[in-house]
Parts: sequence; C-alpha cells; structure tokens
Amino acid sequence: MNFGKKYISLQTVIIIFVVTVVIAALTATGILLANATADNIEKHQAEKAMGIAQTVSAVPLIKKSLEENGDPKEMQAFTRKIRQDTNMLFIVVMDMEGKRKTHPNSELIGKPFVGGDEIHALKGKRYTSIAEGTLGPSLRAFHPVYNDEGKQIGAVSVGISLKNVKEAVNKSRNIIYAGMGVGILLGVIGAVFLARRINRILFGLEPYKIANLLEERNAMLESVREGIIAVNPEHTIVVANAEALRIFQKAGLPPDPVGKKVDEYLPVSRLIRILQSAKPEYDQESDINGLPILVNRVPVKVNGQIVGAISTFRDKSEMKALAEQLTGVRTYADALRAQTHEFMNILHVITGMVHIKEYDGLEKYLRKQTRLYQSETGSVSNIVKDPVIAGFLLSKRSYARENLVKLTFSSNIPLPVSADPNTTHHMITILGNLIENAFDAVKENTEKHVSVTIDYDGLACTMTVKDNGKGIHQEIRDNIFQKAKSTKGPYNGFGLSNVRQSVRALGETITFETEEKAGTSFTVKFPYREKDE
Repeated sequence: MNFGKKYISLQTVIIIFVVTVVIAALTATGILLANATADNIEKHQAEKAMGIAQTVSAVPLIKKSLEENGDPKEMQAFTRKIRQDTNMLFIVVMDMEGKRKTHPNSELIGKPFVGGDEIHALKGKRYTSIAEGTLGPSLRAFHPVYNDEGKQIGAVSVGISLKNVKEAVNKSRNIIYAGMGVGILLGVIGAVFLARRINRILFGLEPYKIANLLEERNAMLESVREGIIAVNPEHTIVVANAEALRIFQKAGLPPDPVGKKVDEYLPVSRLIRILQSAKPEYDQESDINGLPILVNRVPVKVNGQIVGAISTFRDKSEMKALAEQLTGVRTYADALRAQTHEFMNILHVITGMVHIKEYDGLEKYLRKQTRLYQSETGSVSNIVKDPVIAGFLLSKRSYARENLVKLTFSSNIPLPVSADPNTTHHMITILGNLIENAFDAVKENTEKHVSVTIDYDGLACTMTVKDNGKGIHQEIRDNIFQKAKSTKGPYNGFGLSNVRQSVRALGETITFETEEKAGTSFTVKFPYREKDE
C-alpha cells in the first residue's frame, strides 16, 4: 500500500492495523472495567460498613446502655471486638446529642462526633458519606438506634479508611492492567501470525500485484474467441466472458449468468458431471436452445483437489461456415477437373486431326466447339448475372456432359447479382450439394436428366433441383437432413446437412418431393436483394 511516496507491505499493514485495534479495544475496555470495578469496590465497602452499623444498632447491650445512660465500658469492649474482627477503622456509638459513647481512642469518649455528617443520622436516617475525622478521611455508614418502643435513642457510625478502599481499588486495577498487557502481547503475536498466514495464502503477492493479475486475467478472458464459463464445487457460475455472454444472448438465454446455478441456467453444460467424474471431455457437440456449439469441458484441480470446472465452447455455425467453404472449394475443384478433362479431350482431337492433316474436318470441329461454348455460355448468362454462380453452373454442365447426364438450366428472368456476398456463397453450397446428389441419383439410369430452375420475383429467389432418379427411400425421408443419414454408406450424409445449415442462414426452409423410381425435386425459397438497390 502506498502512503505518500513510501510503500508498506500488506504484511506490515495487517500487523499495524491488528495491533492498533487490539490496543485500542483493550485500553478502552480496561479503563471502563477499572472504573466499574472501583465503583463496585466502594459500593461493596459502603454496604459492608452499613451492615455492621445496622447489626450494632440492633444489639440489646447498645440499646440498654444508651437508654439508661449506662457505663460505656461494656459498649467500648463490645465495639472494639467487632472492629477488630471486621477490620473497620472505627465503630462509634453516639447519643442523641452527638456525644461519643465508644471510640477506638478512649480519650475521645464523651466528646462530640467530628465530621459534621452525623446530623441526619440523629434525625432517624441511614446513609453513607465520606468525611475526615480524628482518624483521618474515611468512608462512613450511619444507622439510627431505636429502643423497643421505636424511639430513637442514638446512632451508630462505622468507618472504613479511604486508604484501605483505595488500596483495594488499586489492587483490582493492577490486575486489570496486567490482563490488558497480556492481551496486547497475545494480540501482537496473533497479528504477526495472521499477517504471515495471509502472506502465504497470497503466495507473497502484494494487493497491487493481485489487482494486476486480475486485470490481466480478465483481459485474456475477454480477448479470446471462445466462450468460457467456470463453476465452483457448489455448481455456481463464477466466470463468464464476453464471448460466452454473446453466445448466450444469441441463444435467447437471460443475461448475467454469474452467481446462478449452472444446472438451472444452462442444463446442457454437463459441468456437474465433470465435477463428479473429474474426467475432461473434448470436442463435444451440443446445442443451446437450438444453437449448435462445439464444447470442451475440463475439471480444475488445485493440490489434487477439484475446485471447479471450466467449459470452453464456440458457435458451431461459424466452424460450419469454414467447413462449407472447404466444401465449396472441393466443388470448384471437381468442376475444374471436369473442365480440364474435357479440354484435354478436345486438345487430343485437335492434335490428332492436325497429325493426319484433316484440316477441313478440324475447322468444322472447332466451329462446332465454339458454337457449343457460346451456346452454353449464353444460356447460363441468361439465367444468372453473378459471374461466380455462372462459372459454377458452367463447370457443372461440363461435369454432367462428362458423365452423360443431361443437365438443363431455366429461369423466368436473369437473376441479378446479390447485395450480400454470403448469399452467393450459400447458393453455391446449396446448388452444389443438390446437383451432386441428383447426379448420384441418376447414375444408374439409362436416360439421366437433371434440371435446375432459378426464378426471381424481385423479392425472393426460388431454386429447384429435379432429377429422374430412383427417389428417396421411405425409411430415411423423415431424417434425411440429419448428419450422416445416407444410403451411400459410411462417411456420407453430410451434403444435405450442410444444405440445411445454409438454408437456415438465409432465413428460410427447404422442401422436397420424391417418388420411388420417378425422381426427386428439392425446392429452396429465400429473400434475395439485388446489389444495385
């Protein structure tokens, strides 16, 4: 901690703070306790003196001597014995005129009581007071003496030396102050032990270092592209970074999950199972309210004990977009391969005709190929204006011609270029997979027909891919869009799953009609905005 230009370690601050608190608390407590003890001692001494005075005033010998004005020697002997037994400073019996009948000093017997505080006692009152008499300052208790008829005949005064009272008070205070000293010493030892213990728990880190580490950790959590949540052993979410909050919001979950039970907020997290099994899980597929995610889950251990679990996850649609881009690249590669193969065949024909010097036939062949290319290019350009989609369809036509498939394209009006490049990407993914599936469906037919229709009404685009294949088997029609659902064997069934993801990205759905041995048609309709708008 900074104090001016000097820095004091946390351990030193804790020791100073705890010691200061202990000293202040014990000092205040000791002073209050000492004062309360002094008051109690004085009160106790006063009650003791009053009890003796009351007892002496009720003794028949005292009453008889006062009433008959007898010899004070018997009273003197009686009060002397009581005074010695009780360690009182004096016990004085006086008549109604205030003259002493007894006194520790026999020479003062018969003389008036000294102090001036006996007046109320001679009027029938009992009380205590502090005054200075012939024996010095003392705490005095006064009690009236009554005869058997209830008439007051004198009074008794019992005195305790103030010196004795103060000695008793000081003795009690010394004990209290000694206890305070021991308490402060124990507080200092405890403060040192506590400071060292906290220092070990914090691995010797000072508060500013801990703050820096916390800021760095938060910065790292917020900068990663994966969502991160962590739970403690009580199944409570303690960490959720910005990416996790974004994904939760996208999935329609309420904000601010920190502090909530993970099984209530995110039942699909499976973090409770990780806490129980202590086994990590990697690259697991899951979904949050229909949003697909790819998840890693690991337990957190400290000194061999599980103290929590962490889950990292990412929106699977983003990863699928990358996979779909790779699928598109593969489609482009297949189309280029088909075009290359066709071009090589044409070159072989040209080379052979040149070799045999069949120039007239070569001229006719080249004109035919030129007309064919111009016809195909023109027919495709009348369907779509986007050069990427046009090139893609041309490559598919070459691939179809290579596999003896009659591929036809049609549209109501030329489809303009889309304002969103992602739409073009999704269209190629959809058409590529549907046309590829259509080719597979007709490969065993004698006559192979595949048609592609692209219609545009200014607001939406409708794409239909139809084949004359054998149709879709009844047993897989209900789950045909699920991953790995295919009649082609293992490692297949991903095309229509990718098509469904692209259709969802465009904001619409896909429908199909199929009939065994008659063919299948897939129709996709989605919003389409022209680039020039």
